[in-house]
Amino acid sequence: MNWDDLRIIAAVRDEGTYAGASTRLRIDETTVGRRLSRIERALGLRLFEAADGVRRPTRSCEAVLAHVEAMAVHAAEIGRVGESLAGPVGRLRIASTNTVAEEVLSPRASDFLRANPGLALQFLTSSENVKFSRWEADLAIRLRKPDKGDFAISKLGDIKLYYFEPVTTEREPVLCAYPDELGAIPEMQFLRTKQGRARCVTDNVRVIRSVIRAHEAAGVLPEYVCADLLADRRLRATLLPKRRDVWLLVQNHLKRDAATRVTIDWVRVCFQEMSRA
Repeated sequence: MNWDDLRIIAAVRDEGTYAGASTRLRIDETTVGRRLSRIERALGLRLFEAADGVRRPTRSCEAVLAHVEAMAVHAAEIGRVGESLAGPVGRLRIASTNTVAEEVLSPRASDFLRANPGLALQFLTSSENVKFSRWEADLAIRLRKPDKGDFAISKLGDIKLYYFEPVTTEREPVLCAYPDELGAIPEMQFLRTKQGRARCVTDNVRVIRSVIRAHEAAGVLPEYVCADLLADRRLRATLLPKRRDVWLLVQNHLKRDAATRVTIDWVRVCFQEMSRA
């Protein structure tokens, strides 16, 4: 049963005849009768009684119509949702790593959503890239420039990288590194210049940060997760000469969408504020 079928019940009740309902709904009279019979079979109810050439609703019909009328009110209210909200309206799915969402985007999300009551954000967080070509996300933030595809690519900025090591330690610090598949990133290029083998390997920067905090390990971290480490006098921080590029991917069909444009501007501001901080 669908909404059009339910509208037939209301039309027959209001017009009193199949002919009147067909004129109102602009469908054939036989179609009205056939669909009404289908509805009655589906519900197991008799909805109308014929009396003096008029279709009169049964008590069961009146009960059904009370729900139909409530649905009509809700449908009308849904149609007015956009009119009642200031600014653009939409739901945007943003894919990024966990730490970008936690440290860069989410601290600034409340103010953005408060200023844009018609918008909703869904954060898709994972160390694995979503299938952007399959529309699993509307926007994606990548820390490596992706291959060309059916989407718009623009550079958001770059991220400072710091190598942390304990100022003093009784033994050689544990070297933290990233997996071999990330061997091309600036962090790994720098770490290959260091002596010793990596004994803590992970793609999770929060794990590396926690290990470094114990003042017995060394590793490279992006600026957005290491503010506390930079203030730690028991650690030596070295700014790497290379930075990590940040890229924004946008689905082509959304490039001119008002909600998307506002969200893109906000994402750019998030990274600008992170750099200034």
